[in-house]
Amino acid sequence: MSERGERTGRHGTAVQATPQEMVEKALELSANDGCVVLVDEESTANLRFAGNTLTTNGVARSARLTVISIAGEGVGVVSRSAVRDEQLADVVAAADAAARDARPAEDARPLVEGVPESPHWGDAVEPTDIGVFERFAPALGDAFAAAEAGGRKLYGFAEHSLTSTFLGTSAGLRLRHDQPSGRLELNAKSADLKRSAWTGVSTRDFADVDVAALDSSLARRLEWAKTRVDLPAGRYETLLPPSAVADLMIYLYWSSGARDALDGRSVFSKPGGGTRVGERLATLPVTLSSDPGAAGVACAPFVIAHASGRQSSVFDNGLPLGPTDWIKDGTLDALLQTRYSAQLSGLTVTPGIDNLIMSGPAGGGSLDDMIASTRRGLLVTCLWYIREVDPQTLLVTGLTRDGVYLVEHGEVVGEVNNFRFNESPVDLLGRVTEVGAGERTLPREWSDYFQRTAMPAVRVPDFNMSTVSQAS
Repeated sequence: MSERGERTGRHGTAVQATPQEMVEKALELSANDGCVVLVDEESTANLRFAGNTLTTNGVARSARLTVISIAGEGVGVVSRSAVRDEQLADVVAAADAAARDARPAEDARPLVEGVPESPHWGDAVEPTDIGVFERFAPALGDAFAAAEAGGRKLYGFAEHSLTSTFLGTSAGLRLRHDQPSGRLELNAKSADLKRSAWTGVSTRDFADVDVAALDSSLARRLEWAKTRVDLPAGRYETLLPPSAVADLMIYLYWSSGARDALDGRSVFSKPGGGTRVGERLATLPVTLSSDPGAAGVACAPFVIAHASGRQSSVFDNGLPLGPTDWIKDGTLDALLQTRYSAQLSGLTVTPGIDNLIMSGPAGGGSLDDMIASTRRGLLVTCLWYIREVDPQTLLVTGLTRDGVYLVEHGEVVGEVNNFRFNESPVDLLGRVTEVGAGERTLPREWSDYFQRTAMPAVRVPDFNMSTVSQAS
């Protein structure tokens, strides 16, 4: 091995250091009081299709190095992509200098210690590749044929990524997490392109994706859309499917920082000071939770923080994560907490976790069961363009898309025009009258950022469709 951590190949050419070697060398190079090093290696594979035809496919790889240097209570963070071995010393030196020049960090804490080394720390990174679609691609081709025969056109993409994160600290931590992530988005259109329906799923490896079933559900909705019913704005009994529920609950989760609540800046702030932890939010025993080990949506079991913010702290890197209830049986149980904010709030340290699970009372039915028990109401496919209006109530606005349907006497009777809605996810929990069975789902709006969710469908008796929208 060379002085810069490079290895020499069979023909004398330099070979880039492994992520583990990059971590060790960066820690060795830092001259400050403490150091945290993160190396993220990501590989992606994708298929894209339009009009029942595969259009493109490809693979890509990327790597990013983050050096977090600590001088006293000052912190310097430098993050760079595609760092070569000979550039490593410059990155570490820049982080060290930034830390020495920084003012004391308010979230400064001793680095986490005592977490056992990940058992697969030293294993080589095995990137994803186009082979992840080996069984999925033929099924997609069959769906193209079925759609063509049925007068439908399928559009969309399938994407798989694998991110390997290596975390090393001067306090002795050597942790690793390999995160597979996959999503499929399917949009079906009628031959004249006037009717449209969307569905999406998340997956770890595409082995469990039933393309035929997804296409069949899209075909059914295009049939529903052959009958058009125009309705005015207003409050309607509405069935929200798991995807729409995921988008709303993710926004609630992102907005549940303890610092913002303590500062009186959020819906979770208690009038007069403090937080609303312990307050009942939902009339039904709804639970919103995260669990790094949850089947199908497993995620990193320790804190990975590339920068400090109101909901994260670089000093918490490597802190073990466990099952956490954010809302338990309808009552607010925890907020997003760093060790620093937990000291301010007096609450338990509950850092963010990269999945979200919602459940209701036992025995919840399927979405079809909920349709069958609806006298008159709306069935929404998905929500999009969600934007915050008022953080104090968490009022958000957004649009419906790719299918809103009228249900009468237990049957879908036609497609309805789209709407703009105005709702607060928190207020919504207090008005939900039925919670279906939970299932793994893909949020439509936030799928670029948050894919690991398991959600139920819910019934809202008075969902606020504030205006009619021309969106299709």
